[in-house]
Amino acid sequence: MALILYYVCMSKRSGPVHVATTKRRYKGKEYKSHLLRRTYREDGKVKHETVGNISHLPEHIIEMIRQALRGEVPAGSSSKDLEIVRTQPHGHVAAVLGTVKKIGLDSILASRPSEERTLCVAMIVARLIAPSSKLATARGLDEETLSSSLASELGIEDISEDALYKAMDWLVERQGRIENKLAKRHLQDGSLVLYDVSSSYYTGTHCELAENGYSRDGKSGYPQIVYGLLCNREGCPVAIEVFEGNTGDPTTLASQIEKLRKRFGIQRVILVGDRGMITSARIREEMVGIEGLDWITALRGSSIACLVEQGAIQLSLFDEQDLAEVTSEQYPDERLIVCRNPLLAEDRARTRRELLEATEKELDKIVAATQRKQKPLKGKDEIGVRVGNTINRFKMGKHFTWEITENSFSYQRNAQKIEKEAKLDGLYVIRTSVKKETLDTKETVKAYKDLSKVERAFRSLKTVDLKIRPIFHRLPHRVRCHVFLCMLAYYIEWHMRSVLAPILFDDHEKEEADRLRQSIVAPSQISPAAKEKAIFKRTDDDLPVHSFQSLLADLATIAKNRLQYTNIEGADFYITTTPTASQRRALDLLDVSL
Repeated sequence: MALILYYVCMSKRSGPVHVATTKRRYKGKEYKSHLLRRTYREDGKVKHETVGNISHLPEHIIEMIRQALRGEVPAGSSSKDLEIVRTQPHGHVAAVLGTVKKIGLDSILASRPSEERTLCVAMIVARLIAPSSKLATARGLDEETLSSSLASELGIEDISEDALYKAMDWLVERQGRIENKLAKRHLQDGSLVLYDVSSSYYTGTHCELAENGYSRDGKSGYPQIVYGLLCNREGCPVAIEVFEGNTGDPTTLASQIEKLRKRFGIQRVILVGDRGMITSARIREEMVGIEGLDWITALRGSSIACLVEQGAIQLSLFDEQDLAEVTSEQYPDERLIVCRNPLLAEDRARTRRELLEATEKELDKIVAATQRKQKPLKGKDEIGVRVGNTINRFKMGKHFTWEITENSFSYQRNAQKIEKEAKLDGLYVIRTSVKKETLDTKETVKAYKDLSKVERAFRSLKTVDLKIRPIFHRLPHRVRCHVFLCMLAYYIEWHMRSVLAPILFDDHEKEEADRLRQSIVAPSQISPAAKEKAIFKRTDDDLPVHSFQSLLADLATIAKNRLQYTNIEGADFYITTTPTASQRRALDLLDVSL
């Protein structure tokens, strides 16, 4: 009875636990239920929360529990009569799994329940609460080695790694249909769609998709895979596609256009991509002349420099403003929106200055090496290798001129090129086919800046929350499914973050932040409420502010405890830990129950 008495003591802070007996009649027969309930007061109203069902226990055991919760000592019992058989971390499972059911993701995977659907839901939830390999996930679901209440909540028994692989094979065959359902829910005709590409290095032994290419992870010694993510304007993921690791960003564009127009059936769409994605070649070969397809991108630095030289962009325009629309014969039937961000200009000037100084420091070492008395650096080839390594390291070769002989090396800054580049600091140009009647100047700039939402999704997928790496799968379709599972996990996270923002470090008053923003070109602001959260680490109702991961960790301390009487075989039941005020707030925002 010791544990039950413990619950009684704990309940003094959050409401007493008692046994509630309910009766109902059905077809002339009476049915009785015995529930463990917690009574508490909220906003002046008395509420009840069910924390356990003990209807399956014998009547005399139920009566013993009833007496113990009243503070009485049942006849013939002692503190050793009851023990905790198993404790399962439960709160984070309830939060994530409750969200899955609330947004209907299980029905999106498949309209009918099946073992494969259940296992896929388990893998998606596990990716959020404990991202790991499929073997580790299987261990976390197995009765002997379970690490949470996920298996019991989903009714999973005797799980194996092979069963998860079988479920992955089932899921990847349904990816197209699932993405179609997501697109139907989150995209409409005339939608603005965000698209960007990232990559992750591959640590397995062999995969046909893994190839050497430009590594965004900075892991040049590893092969990689490339994947492109489609999101709606709010940053909600809709579809993801995996490509070989040596695939260039622009070459992924054609399949996305086909996906949007043919598979999703969206006839009018505005596709937003960065300057390395929607290039002049892609526009000319794949986008011009397609009715209903518009795009928003940006010009490269070299193209901006050409417009300045031709006089299409007058730098004096930005003496009193930071935004202007211009036209150019090079870009017929297109809008060019020139933006100048002073803070970005200062940042680029500082970065260039630091890189120039760092380059000069290394080049001075080479000069000194050629002039030293003992074993001086000699030979054009050897000196050239040293110079080349330095220039490649800092990417500042265009700003220097140098002379190499057999016995000497000298250099100097190219002041003309440095000055020419400095004039373009903070300058960027949005290029679009969208008519002004559809999106005005500020709305177009904002649409391009919304690409940061896809970058935020990549950060979550790759590092912060879902940890798409390491990738060990060898079969291409398994790699594709692994990435798809991660996207679906982010889909849940996106929905959770949107309602949990008041207790996270996320800005929950974005409209107020946008109102305080002086210009669409200026850096984004955070609202006063978000600043206050960041400073004091407390919410408006004086609860601790969390990151998404620390909140899941806090919720995980809500345990599902299986209790059993030692002297009665089979007399076991569950009691769930009483949530703290912070945990209760999170569950209320998510509108899920334990």
